[in-house]
Amino acid sequence: MTAFWTEPDFDAHEMVHFVHDRESGLTAIIAVHSSHLGPGAGGTRFWHYAAPEAAVRDALRLSRGMSYKNAMAGLPLGGGKAVILADENRTKTPEMLAAFGAAIEGLGGQYVTAEDVGISEADMVAVSAQTEHVTGLPVRGEGLAGGDPGPFTAIGIAKGIEAAVRYRLGKDSMEGVHVALQGTGSVGGGVARLLAKAGARLTLADIDASGAKSLADELGAETVAAEAIMATPCDVFSPNALGAILDEKNIAKLDTQIVAGGANNQLARVGHGRTLFERGILYAPDYVINAGGIMSVGTEYLARRDGRVGKVEEVHALLDQIPGRLEAIWTKSEETGESPDIVADRMAQELIGRG
Repeated sequence: MTAFWTEPDFDAHEMVHFVHDRESGLTAIIAVHSSHLGPGAGGTRFWHYAAPEAAVRDALRLSRGMSYKNAMAGLPLGGGKAVILADENRTKTPEMLAAFGAAIEGLGGQYVTAEDVGISEADMVAVSAQTEHVTGLPVRGEGLAGGDPGPFTAIGIAKGIEAAVRYRLGKDSMEGVHVALQGTGSVGGGVARLLAKAGARLTLADIDASGAKSLADELGAETVAAEAIMATPCDVFSPNALGAILDEKNIAKLDTQIVAGGANNQLARVGHGRTLFERGILYAPDYVINAGGIMSVGTEYLARRDGRVGKVEEVHALLDQIPGRLEAIWTKSEETGESPDIVADRMAQELIGRG
């Protein structure tokens, strides 16, 4: 393995912190990409990596994505991310979570953590016993920001899909619009329910085929095998599982006019945004459309830091800005001939002082 700072995904990160606690068995990486707008904020991913370089790559890519996401979401937060390297059995203990919380506390507020893949709200409560630099904690009262970020992520994605349908298809309603949705977990399932309620026709797929079938039965949707979803003819392809799925091979399979979904780092590499653009497929940059979760937990954390209580109304006001940001990106893309991902990156870089 080469030095991480020579990796393609290293982008002048301010901090990459390796954590190992022998007693608990914790091994983790905490990366802060930028603190230009505030402390680096982003979730913790609990995942089994086949090789250590994959964990480093995830931490680097995801923290950079959080810098861009938080900036474009209008939050006074920088970008950070953590990955906990799980064993093959996904062993997670209270001692590991305590050690992880202590490691975050040792950074003195440089990094603020929250939920991500493999980490629950209960896990965040355990981490919060060791540090105050944590968010996404249970909500105690009606109308308060915070708690599980998944439902707010889903709301933002649904709003973004509706904006894409207006922009590309010229339709003010989702009635009859065919969406092929990859991933029916917490976020993808939430998106599916919102789109079904709006009248969309859905085709669902997930590696958990029984879960996808159960949701399809609930919503009156169709299902296809996980490996077939990207080739499904549709108006909108919505990726809501893991990232790096949009490469040359998979883009060639697409039979859609729009790609808009919540998975992080959907483009395998920068040039793949151009490939979508040249095929005439409208792309919603992932860190813009999927910012609803950080809008919620970010509002919670910032309010608590300032000695007040964050309200859901504040979160919805931020969510309502997602369609306008996407439309500004697509308009600029048309004007300049640059792909939407490049336009969005440039906007975000200017916001974090790297333009």
